[in-house]
Amino acid sequence: MDADAADLAGSEALEQELREHGLFAWLDLDIVAVEPGRAVFDLPFDEKFANISSGTVHGGITATVIDTASGFALRSTFENPAHAALTTTDLNVRYVRPARDDLRVAAEVVRAGSSMGVTECEVTTMHEGERKVVATGGTTYRLFRNADADEDED
Repeated sequence: MDADAADLAGSEALEQELREHGLFAWLDLDIVAVEPGRAVFDLPFDEKFANISSGTVHGGITATVIDTASGFALRSTFENPAHAALTTTDLNVRYVRPARDDLRVAAEVVRAGSSMGVTECEVTTMHEGERKVVATGGTTYRLFRNADADEDED
């Protein structure tokens, strides 16, 4: 399988996982793009995600989509993304403005080494006809590349 076909197969496997995972299905996350080192998701606004007093998207939801997109971006750097093993070791979020509409989260891999991965993220929403940043952040992940290699041997 050539590299382009492998990337496509890996992206399809990640999309399937996103559709089947309970939390991601509950969030109604939609994949815009998963490519090597990058993941972009859309999260439709839903009242169940809103703060009681303001009606804006709860910060925990924003943090969750940053973590999720980061994990998928890093998984895309594995030889077998659908079976990649990794865990969040650090998550940071900077809230810039309230979100009252659908969110788009874009995660970019800054570095994906043999055991650690780092991402940067930007979360945007439509505001007064323009796409505006509502949060920025990033993650650090522990990557278990040996587990990926062990999985390939089965």
